[in-house]
Amino acid sequence: MEIKVGKIRIPKGNEVFGLVEAMLGAGRSRVRCQDNKIRICRVPGRLRRKMWIKENCIVIVEPWKIQGDSRGDIIWKYTNAQIASLRRKKLLNL
Repeated sequence: MEIKVGKIRIPKGNEVFGLVEAMLGAGRSRVRCQDNKIRICRVPGRLRRKMWIKENCIVIVEPWKIQGDSRGDIIWKYTNAQIASLRRKKLLNL
């Protein structure tokens, strides 16, 4: 049975895929990004009540302009069907 997934958002510009490794408290989480960097990320205030993050979620991370190698914002969270589609298309290798 094929699950149809509409348009799937992919990273653009300096955004990268990430895997949430741990929840650190105070709205922060440790994310292993696809560019082999571990960043401390937060969910911006405009998305905080709309997006609930747990461990092992696949997300899009936007690195900060300052401290971009160690900090970032989580701007998108994928569903399980979207993750499966990204893996089939070989866009995701986390």
